[in-house]
Amino acid sequence: MGTSGRVLVVDDYEPNLSAMRRLLERAGYSVITAMNGHEALETINRERPDLVLLDVVMPEISGVDVCAAVKGTADTCLTPVVLVSGVQERATRIDAIGAGADDFLNKPIDTEELYARVRSLIRIKRLTDDLESAESLFLTLGRIIEARDANTEGHCERLAAYATSLGAKLNLDRGDLDALYRGAFLHDIGKIGIADRVLLKKGKLTTAERALMQRHPAVGDDLCSTVRSLDVVRPIVRHHHERIDGRGYPDHLRGGQIPLLAQIVSVVDVFDALTTDRPYRKALSTDVAYQMMRDDAASGWCATALVDAFIDLHQADKNVGTKPDRMYSNSTVSGNSNSGVRL
Repeated sequence: MGTSGRVLVVDDYEPNLSAMRRLLERAGYSVITAMNGHEALETINRERPDLVLLDVVMPEISGVDVCAAVKGTADTCLTPVVLVSGVQERATRIDAIGAGADDFLNKPIDTEELYARVRSLIRIKRLTDDLESAESLFLTLGRIIEARDANTEGHCERLAAYATSLGAKLNLDRGDLDALYRGAFLHDIGKIGIADRVLLKKGKLTTAERALMQRHPAVGDDLCSTVRSLDVVRPIVRHHHERIDGRGYPDHLRGGQIPLLAQIVSVVDVFDALTTDRPYRKALSTDVAYQMMRDDAASGWCATALVDAFIDLHQADKNVGTKPDRMYSNSTVSGNSNSGVRL
């Protein structure tokens, strides 16, 4: 790979392809090519270029349609795409913008303009990659925290599936669903600083231990504040233990002050905790969990309608929670419900 970055050039006219390759290689870029839309999509998925230069007019699949496919796929949506066309029509540019194109070049290509656009977009891609790497590290930390307790294996994946499924049922938009998915993985990241003797304790927590456990949402929020791309999940991390009656933590928010996404993660977190083995008790049946959640909602934990929506969803599809897109004492323990759940 060239030191300046890897560029995919797509054009069905070989002389144009060769000319563009020479220009870019002269500037130090590593160049790969494709001569139609199908080949372009296969190459993008396989090679993951830093930038795609895409001819608009091609047989079978137009450049605009290829761009839309790239931008509509989670794994490639951040790849910069420049559409290249000899047709300088307003409608073509509007279509390009609608497909998510990052830039537009006219034929014949102005060499200096080409270099400036490519250099700028690859620089942005490098910054995006750095952010993605940092975020991936945080998501991995979420799994590491989960792995400390064999009883919570798969907890992050189940919560991601539960939360996004409930969000979809509530007709939330794609951005909110993405935040729910990531927030489910990161909600307990603040527990990284809690010793195993407290986190995995089988008996009742002391007052000091409970206070330590209740610090983890704020600690997690502080950790996530170091990665700008995680700003959208910080409210989930910080507020998933709040209660609508104001008796939650760390900020004692009430009612509508609690972000909806945090409330969703709270509901699915409690359900998963109730229905899986924990150091302090065995898993409960789904029917018992449903009833306990309804009772807790009625007592001021969260909105009854939200609990009912999740239960309806879970009853309708018992496979929810299996993959992402997903009688016990009522004594109060360290958690955000009264269900004997330590969260």
